[in-house]
Amino acid sequence: MEKGEDPGSLIKVIHLLVLSGAWGMQVWVTFISGFLLFRSLPRHTFGLVQSKVFPVYFHVSLGCAFINLCILAPQRAWIHLTLWEVSQLSLLLLSLTLATINARWLEARTTAVMRALQSIEKERGLGTEVPGNFQGPDPYRQLRDKDPKYSALRRKFYHYHGLSSLCNLGCLLSNGLCLVGLALGLRSL
Repeated sequence: MEKGEDPGSLIKVIHLLVLSGAWGMQVWVTFISGFLLFRSLPRHTFGLVQSKVFPVYFHVSLGCAFINLCILAPQRAWIHLTLWEVSQLSLLLLSLTLATINARWLEARTTAVMRALQSIEKERGLGTEVPGNFQGPDPYRQLRDKDPKYSALRRKFYHYHGLSSLCNLGCLLSNGLCLVGLALGLRSL
């Protein structure tokens, strides 16, 4: 498109719906559903639910980032991009990259380690309790202290989980900043 040419109302609406939908989904999954499920479900049931939800969530995030990048990238000749447009494209590329890392690499590894942990826990009769409902000493801490394999798997799980959480927060922040930019560019409400 030439400099200043309007991309059309439909493209603008699609861009806004995909971006805001992705951001809303990310807020819900990151800050609401995970905490509610963690506090309400038995530990292994929570893990099973998350292992089903996260692949879909990460792939939808990836798809939304890809769609938004495809909508925005061809709108202007690259030489005519403003600082904000370059920033927005960079944020969407970051979101796409982080969502891809989560969807294609981290999720599978995190789930595999979680299943290995759950297997050991099941052998010890653990995993059916809702987190936070312990009476007496923490049986998971005792298991960590006694079983070096379990302890190593747990560290590996938290390593992958931590990286995945950082990628997810990066996507959330990137999309949020893009939405802020769009909101600041509104001429009226």
